[in-house]
Amino acid sequence: MDFDAIIGHQHIKKHLLSSLQKGRIPHAQLFVAPQGTGALPMALAYAKQLLCFSDKNGVWTENPSARLKFDKLVHPDLHFAFPVTTTDRIKTKPVSDLFIEEWRQFVIENPYRNVFDWMQYLGIEKKQGQIGVDEAQLILKKLSLKAYEGTFKVLIVWMAEKMNTSAANKLLKLIEEPPKNTVLILITENEDQLLKTITSRCQTLRFLPLPETIIRKGLQDNFDKSPQEAHQIAVQAQGNWHKACQLVSQDTSETVFEEWFILWIRTAFRAKGNAAVINDLIGWSTTIAGTGRETQKQFLAYCLSFFRQALLQNYKTDALVYLQPKTANFSLKKFAPFVNHANILEITSEIETASYHIERNGNAKIILLDLSIKLTRLLHQKAEA
Repeated sequence: MDFDAIIGHQHIKKHLLSSLQKGRIPHAQLFVAPQGTGALPMALAYAKQLLCFSDKNGVWTENPSARLKFDKLVHPDLHFAFPVTTTDRIKTKPVSDLFIEEWRQFVIENPYRNVFDWMQYLGIEKKQGQIGVDEAQLILKKLSLKAYEGTFKVLIVWMAEKMNTSAANKLLKLIEEPPKNTVLILITENEDQLLKTITSRCQTLRFLPLPETIIRKGLQDNFDKSPQEAHQIAVQAQGNWHKACQLVSQDTSETVFEEWFILWIRTAFRAKGNAAVINDLIGWSTTIAGTGRETQKQFLAYCLSFFRQALLQNYKTDALVYLQPKTANFSLKKFAPFVNHANILEITSEIETASYHIERNGNAKIILLDLSIKLTRLLHQKAEA
C-alpha cells in the first residue's frame, strides 16, 4: 500500500511524510478513525516508508527487495496484532501469528474492511475477537529482538480497543518506552474503549469521515461510475469508502438488515394492545440472537442510522436523507412521522444500551426482546404540538 493509493486524507499523508523527512518519528502513534476511512492503509503506507526507504544524503532511496516482501506483507520487521478467537483449528490460546496467512490475504484484498468482515472472513462471525494477554506476551518477545533488515521494526495493532485489560496493562511499558527504532501504530474505531493510560502515551492522529467529493471522485476513477451514479453512492456511503465499494458491487449486509428492521417495527406496531403479537417479537428476538454478536452490533448500528434518517425525513431535511429502502410496500415518508423529538432520544439510548450489553456477552435474546417491548411504546409516542 502506497500513500498515493489511499483515498483522501491529504493532510495526514503530508504530516506523516514530513515527520519522516525531518526524522521526527513518534515511537507510539494512535490512529483514531471511523469505519472505512483508511487508517489501516495509512498505517501500512507509513510502515512501508520506514521499512523500504532510506535517506541517503537527503534523497529517499527505495530498497526493491524490501518492497517486494512488504507488498506481500511478509517483511520480517513488520508485525501485526489483531482480534482473534478460538476456531475449529485453534482450540486454545489464539494469537495473531496463528492466523497470519488469512490476515495477509484479507488485507491485500481490501484493507478498508472492519472487524465484522474479519470475523466473517475466518468463518467465526458468531464469536467476538479480542487481543489477549498471550498476544501481549508474544509482542514483547518479538520486539525485544533486533531488526532483521534496515533500521526500524514496526508493529501495527489493528482494532486496539479489542485489547482486554490484562493485555493492555502488559503493553503499557512497551508503549511508553519501546526498544530503540521500534514504531508502534495503534488503530482504533472507538477511542473511549481504550485505557486512558494507553492513549496518554501515544501521539494521536484523527481521521474524519471521507468527504462526499472524495468518495465520488474515487468511484469515478476506480469503478468508472458516471457523476450521477457516483454522487448517489457517495451520499449513501456516509464517509465510508468500504461501504461505497460494497454499494457498487451490491455486496452488503444491509439488505438483510433492512428486512430484519422492517419486520421488527411492523411487529412492534401491531404488538401494542395485542398480547398475542408478543410471541412474534419473541420469535424475531430469537432469530437475531442466533446470529453472532458482531452481526448483532452491526445490526443495531444500522437501526440507529435508520431511525435518524426517518427523523430527518420527518423534519423535511431532504438534502440529508440518503436512505432508500428497497422493501415492497414500505415507505420512509410514511414511517417518518413516528420518529420525532419526543421519542428519538429514548430510542437512541435504548439501542445503544442494548448494544453495550451485547458487547459484554449479555443474553442477546433477553436484551433484544426487552428492546422490542420498549419499542412498542416508543413508536406510539407522539410529539407535542
